[in-house]
Amino acid sequence: MSDWLIPLAITVATVCTVLLVWRKLHPVSLWLALGYPLKALHVYFTWGNVAHGCTLTRKRRRWRYTLDGLPVVGHASISLSQKRKVRRVDIDKPPRLGIIRPSRLGFRVNVKLMDGQTPDDYAARLSNLSHAWRVHSVRLISWRPGRVTLLATNGDPLAAVSTPVLSEGLLRVRVGLLETGAPWVLDFRTVPHWLNTGATQSGKSTLLNALITGLAGQPVALVGFDLKGGVELTSYGQRLSAIATERAECIGLLDDLICLVKTRMALCRSNKVRNVWKLPEELRPTPVVVLVDEVAELFLMAHKGEKDEIAATATALLRLAQLGRAFGVYLFVCGQRVGSDLGPGVTALRSQLSGRVCHRVNDPETATMTLGDTDPAALDAARQIPANMPGTAIVVGEDGRWYRARSVYVSEEVAEAAAQAHADLAPKWADLLTAADAVTITDAELEALAREGEPT
Repeated sequence: MSDWLIPLAITVATVCTVLLVWRKLHPVSLWLALGYPLKALHVYFTWGNVAHGCTLTRKRRRWRYTLDGLPVVGHASISLSQKRKVRRVDIDKPPRLGIIRPSRLGFRVNVKLMDGQTPDDYAARLSNLSHAWRVHSVRLISWRPGRVTLLATNGDPLAAVSTPVLSEGLLRVRVGLLETGAPWVLDFRTVPHWLNTGATQSGKSTLLNALITGLAGQPVALVGFDLKGGVELTSYGQRLSAIATERAECIGLLDDLICLVKTRMALCRSNKVRNVWKLPEELRPTPVVVLVDEVAELFLMAHKGEKDEIAATATALLRLAQLGRAFGVYLFVCGQRVGSDLGPGVTALRSQLSGRVCHRVNDPETATMTLGDTDPAALDAARQIPANMPGTAIVVGEDGRWYRARSVYVSEEVAEAAAQAHADLAPKWADLLTAADAVTITDAELEALAREGEPT
């Protein structure tokens, strides 16, 4: 017997070694060659039981060859002969699976909805499906009438993110990776204003560094508000067109931005267009991205004498959020803590920031303020972000859905080097405000537009 055991052991050891080396060198090809076919067979053969366990089946009447259903008790059952008959019975019918298509990180499959089912029925069973299919996670990525598409991933793509920060067009920056394996792109043309929250060491500042690195090489003006004494944004001053580090400076800079909006509003009105992107290219002004490092400092009140300053600041920020998109002014607002206790101005501002990024936070109210008006499952996911994965966040972007995402680590030195390398692209703030004296937009008209939220 030992004559064939030794060659068998050598063969098994060789195969295992080859598979381990293959997995180490090129896991994607191993998955496509071996893992995907086996996983597809497993999903197909177990789908009936899985759908039944997830309560996704429906009762259907079908003809079956069955035994008589006679209720016989005791010794009388011995003397009775059971006969089979063809009859209609109720059976559990699972939804129809489409073709399982492989991807680099897992697979996707279409599922046909049965009568009375909605995509929410599957969204509530994603955790059950991930355990049944032995994968890391399952997400409902799209749906159309009568059909949903599920995406399964074998591992966590956010465990290690090495995607480089890239500029993918004007006002578009790839800053990291989504849990689906797709790139995480901040697109200000699609989602003009963003709220970025997170505790210390959660990755909030790293995301800001990645954004500055990506925008530094683009023909845009960067404006900074840093009420931490300038320690966060001053190092990028060569690329910033303007920066404010005190509340009095912030009020003056916000007034300049309002004047800039008035200037562009008059320009659009004189050319009979609704926003700056419909202007001829030679007349189109430079886009402005406003970076607010710690929004809570703009609303904190040390004494009652600051009440008027805070009210003016809140009003100016809200105007920019309401009107900025049409006139090329975009907001990226960051904060460690954003709560309703900071005043009604914060709540009003937050309602205008449609893009949401929530890193690990210290209090549930900040997560609620950031994600509370989205899917409640996003709040649960935000509370489960581990401390040992900085940069991981819950993101609500252009499609309205929430995703786990992780920004690539960008150090301050890298972001500062990018700012210095592209310092020549920073337009002078005085040049941007040159036409401010020729504005024919009154404050009453600006107030009317602010109430509407859209230019007229």
